[in-house]
Amino acid sequence: MDYFRVALLQLLPESTREENLRKGMEECRKAQALGADLALFPEMWSCGYGITRDLEKMREQAVGEEDEFLRAFGNLAKELGMAIGITYLEKFDPLPRNTLCLFDRWGNPVLKYAKVHTCDFDDERLLTPGEDFAVANLDTAKGPLKVGAMICYDREFPESARILMLKGAEILLVPNACPMEINRLAQLRARAFENMVGIATVNYPSGQPDCNGHSTAFDGMAYKPGEPHSHDMLLLEAGEEEGIFLADFPVEELRAYRKHEVWGNAYRHPQKYRELLEEKIEEPFLRGDYRR
Repeated sequence: MDYFRVALLQLLPESTREENLRKGMEECRKAQALGADLALFPEMWSCGYGITRDLEKMREQAVGEEDEFLRAFGNLAKELGMAIGITYLEKFDPLPRNTLCLFDRWGNPVLKYAKVHTCDFDDERLLTPGEDFAVANLDTAKGPLKVGAMICYDREFPESARILMLKGAEILLVPNACPMEINRLAQLRARAFENMVGIATVNYPSGQPDCNGHSTAFDGMAYKPGEPHSHDMLLLEAGEEEGIFLADFPVEELRAYRKHEVWGNAYRHPQKYRELLEEKIEEPFLRGDYRR
């Protein structure tokens, strides 16, 4: 596999789920025509990241496993021979979840991930957090690839990407819905660097409340043979406008790099990290709205 092409669908949502389904399918067709191996949507595309405090209305907006919204993207993935990472407000008890489903090129749901680090300081406290991080073996026309996922605020916890790396992920898919400024972009760069993973992040464009585009892709390689200095891992940074942005991940180069470089799981000392499992929280980090 020389490269794996991810289409970052930096799109403005419509006002209804049906309209988002129609627009999403149209944009996936465009992505496939551009040679994409995978098309990725921003966070909770089914509702345009619209979280209402009316619980009954929110439950009505939620998407179940047999809903036409999901089935349509699964069928489209098979028709196009292209993987699709679709995001949605998932029907779940007691409250809906913020979820990504990855369909492979055969239309099979190979990865389902619900956001673990919900933004409990904001409206996401009305959602059910996920319980674990998922990695899938993705069958592509160019060969197998191990893909993991995290969603938006998950990025701000090093443990998220670390666990995905330990589970074997080579590329991380990161749907997003927030302003991507220098510090958040630095977090993504750091997650790619310290775990030697590719990272593809797609955000909503400017025009969506509290979003500004700047979808990015990092290849995870801090050094490359033949380059005299450190390598800029940035493959792509979109502007603020709506569009489809293509990131080509050099997978074989990344695999070779991971075999000899010093990050990832090469020189860790997990037996010395016991405090990472300590659940006690003390000042100045006590928060009244924290949920375990």
